[in-house]
Amino acid sequence: MDIGRRRFCGIFAGTAASALLPRGASAVISPVPARFDAHPAMNLPPETVMPDARAGDQAPALLPRALAALEAHRGRIADRNVLGLVDFSVPSKLPRLHIVDIAAGRVLSSHLVAHGKGSDPENSGFAERFSNRMGSEASSNGSYMLGDTYTGKHGRSRRLIGLDSDNDQAEPRGIVVHAAAYVCPDFAAQYGRIGRSQGCFAVPPAEITTVLDLLGPGRLLFAAR
Repeated sequence: MDIGRRRFCGIFAGTAASALLPRGASAVISPVPARFDAHPAMNLPPETVMPDARAGDQAPALLPRALAALEAHRGRIADRNVLGLVDFSVPSKLPRLHIVDIAAGRVLSSHLVAHGKGSDPENSGFAERFSNRMGSEASSNGSYMLGDTYTGKHGRSRRLIGLDSDNDQAEPRGIVVHAAAYVCPDFAAQYGRIGRSQGCFAVPPAEITTVLDLLGPGRLLFAAR
């Protein structure tokens, strides 16, 4: 829809992008191949960029940082047309995994996603701490390259390769994208949170096929608080 696209494009224009990026990062975004129309009339103040964007709605708040990460890892990320981002500042009861079509300038889908037990020891629904350490059962911030699929105890899953110092132990820790019954919209509505993983990006079983197909090998998954 046109209104949603205008809101989405605003994230790349002028002060809206600059306000959400660390110093110098806005200049890094420009080489990313995309068809977004940056125009002063489309500028949005940062507070209008919501973290729980649905398909066709405005851009997720974390998108500028994800695009900067995409550029920073351009030598590793072979497929730069679609990326995934997880906003750990959002409570687990809300969709906070967003799959973004960079070329088309829209959010393809948004999903519930779990964080690790070690990130939320009180089971509050909020990720409060992060770790890259083996045995921490915590989520890790950073850029991940999506790897191959495999079939394990959670069914069809996708491996992750950590690209940053904050998450470079993802492979030995077994951090992957998989389905889990404890990631359930009904549970979230009733209890105000979903279940916790051991650091993996767990999504609802009914949505795992969509997530794995859209986030194919060689693409970027960016997670941050």
